[in-house]
Amino acid sequence: MTFTLTDDSALLQPITIGANTARNRLFMAPLTRSRAQSDGTPSDLQVEYYAQRASAGLIITEATAISQVGNGAYVNTPGIYTDGHQEKWAEVASAVHAQDGLMFMQIWHVGRMAHPDINGAESVAPSAIAAKMLAHTPGGKKPLPVPRALDTDEIAGVVAQFRDAARRAIDAGLDGVEIHSANGYLLHQFLADATNTRTDRYGGTAENRARLTAEVVEAVAAEIGADRVGLRISPGNGAGDVNEVDTVSAYEALLERISSLGLAYLHVLINPDAPEFGIVRALWSGPFVLNTGREVETSFCELENLADWGAISAAAVGRAYLANPDLIDRLRTGAELTEPDVATFYSPGPAGYVDYPTLAPTA
Repeated sequence: MTFTLTDDSALLQPITIGANTARNRLFMAPLTRSRAQSDGTPSDLQVEYYAQRASAGLIITEATAISQVGNGAYVNTPGIYTDGHQEKWAEVASAVHAQDGLMFMQIWHVGRMAHPDINGAESVAPSAIAAKMLAHTPGGKKPLPVPRALDTDEIAGVVAQFRDAARRAIDAGLDGVEIHSANGYLLHQFLADATNTRTDRYGGTAENRARLTAEVVEAVAAEIGADRVGLRISPGNGAGDVNEVDTVSAYEALLERISSLGLAYLHVLINPDAPEFGIVRALWSGPFVLNTGREVETSFCELENLADWGAISAAAVGRAYLANPDLIDRLRTGAELTEPDVATFYSPGPAGYVDYPTLAPTA
């Protein structure tokens, strides 16, 4: 497959995102690939992997846990809650910056998606409702347990963990953070009426369901500056067995509350043909980053058109950057795009991670 972007293509133009300027509008989407060490410390492979892809307008790292309890959806995923984590992420950031790259860390708490065989901890969620899914544990596939509903007075601690993780990321030298409030993880679980049946101030109304994400955004913005904070949402996305009945109201309440903060960007995983797209887009005046979740073959032409029309500010793509570290060069020259090796997505080692070919082989 080939696709060519000319020098005047909208996706190749620079864009200001808060305190930073991205050199193009094709961002690298977060991709969990299970290459961290067992204690959540990034590996040398991750240092190499991200440096290889530094030509992206912005690298958004794989989801990175804010706590031990907040980890545990997948094996060998990174954290940012110990000094060791922070020190290794500093190596990653330094390697990316050496290639003139820009990098935000996506921070998350997986909530009910955690399995105790992975993180050794009890899973928590807004309500005691299990996801009807299997976890890939070291001992094989196992059902996810029923989580414990967080007590109201525990929630401030979760907010503090997000704030502290953001501070560690900035202190490690990253350029900002993206708060993960999508794809069926903890903040999305609070937003969704299907997974949040609480009767306190964090449940019930749309405003209450949006409260935790809003508080996290506000706390992180106060800690590191709103212009270094992005937010990811996925209205109507059923990932993680989160099947929202009301796919709009909580997001309207959330965006209305945080819109004046001046965040670096809003990152939305959504089909642009979905009715929620127009509603969310109309509520956001800042940089708007779209991830369609579609396969590479069908997406670049559509993304370029959306950017050219001004419907989106930038696009986040994942698999294309995984398999093509020099994606920008390939798009500029119309070179063939390498297909990703699905079999190695979550396997250990360099295969299917740092060994994809580039147009100009390194010495």
